[in-house]
Amino acid sequence: MANKITGVNGPITGWLDGHTYLIGLMAYPIRHSMSPTMHNNAFAKLGLNYTYLCFEIGNDKLKGAVDAIRTLDMRGSNVSMPNKKEVIQYLDKLSPASEMCDAVNTIVNDHGVLTGYTTDGIGFVQSLKDEGIDIKGKVMTLTGAGGAATPIAVQSALDGAKEIRIFNIKDDKWAQAEKNVKTIQEKTDCQVSLTELTDQEAFKQSIAESDIYCDATSVGMKPLEDKTLVSDPSWFHEDMVVFDTVYAPRTTKLMKVAQKAGVKHVFDGIGMMIDQGAASFKLWTGKDMPTDYIREIIFSDDNN
Repeated sequence: MANKITGVNGPITGWLDGHTYLIGLMAYPIRHSMSPTMHNNAFAKLGLNYTYLCFEIGNDKLKGAVDAIRTLDMRGSNVSMPNKKEVIQYLDKLSPASEMCDAVNTIVNDHGVLTGYTTDGIGFVQSLKDEGIDIKGKVMTLTGAGGAATPIAVQSALDGAKEIRIFNIKDDKWAQAEKNVKTIQEKTDCQVSLTELTDQEAFKQSIAESDIYCDATSVGMKPLEDKTLVSDPSWFHEDMVVFDTVYAPRTTKLMKVAQKAGVKHVFDGIGMMIDQGAASFKLWTGKDMPTDYIREIIFSDDNN
């Protein structure tokens, strides 16, 4: 008989035995992740024989890690920075949304065939809906063009955002930002533009005219937890939404600036993390994640 594992929040996994399915998370850094707590508690709640583990994997070890999914017959894996784009070359198939976004955050292994999906954009839009905010008809300023920003932009456009103004530095993601603009223009009715982040006057004006400001960069996350792309509270207005996709630390410097400005709707990435996780959970198990239960666990954890 297998043993039932219990953690600080109650049961963190179901029955561990010779039939347990393994699911991973491959990213670097990743030890701060709440995903194992979220998924393992969900597995236990539903009585599913799965377990979820973190693997600290960067681009240099990614090919071997993806090969291991097949070799170990894992059910799949989540993928986070810096691997969301790099992983595509090692997969067999992509979902339509992943092709459109050129990014993957979820791998599903069906008898050795690895398919990449993206659930980040779904998580972003759903997390706003959870707070009574509909993306439809909204003007959004979005910073970033990486593995989180791309699906956020694409899904927001698909779900009816009126206009998306993308700001990014001219780094290795600039070409992806240009591709995002072209894809959204071709596939949706959303107006979209791309501006260099160095144009601070345009950036400031865009935020002032926006319903939503979303920072989908890694600024604010370790080791950049003392940084923010917007340091002046006067750039914000109180009726807008300020959304930071970072969720560790729970209150980022950007959020503190927005709170100082009196912004009514200031969110970290926890809601997005739960909702994108729920979409991945469904792909692996065919079951709906008990998200209310997971929220209780995460929000009751004083360490998060």
